[in-house]
Amino acid sequence: MEDMNKVLKEVHSSLEYLNKNYPEETRAFGIFLKEVEEKGALDTKTKELISIALSVEAQCKWCIAFHTKEALKHGATNEEIMEASLVAALMGGGPAMMYVQLVVKALEDFQKG
Repeated sequence: MEDMNKVLKEVHSSLEYLNKNYPEETRAFGIFLKEVEEKGALDTKTKELISIALSVEAQCKWCIAFHTKEALKHGATNEEIMEASLVAALMGGGPAMMYVQLVVKALEDFQKG
């Protein structure tokens, strides 16, 4: 299984490409992302946990890497992240459960000393 730090670099590389070649669209999406992820009725950590669950259900390894890193940055514990992932597996069935392993890998890779 690939290093999730590498997957996260792919996300950043893709966003750089989009920023360069599609600046208006990327900027608009970035503004939307910032607005949605700011603290509101839900704090940012909770929103990142929701994003992890949706990433698992959508089977998006890049989203899993990005939102796991962000959840950790905003104070989520391994237990909270895993619980959100398992809720996604409950709702998404076997295929979603297989993507939980990427969350485990992301936690391992992002927390290496």
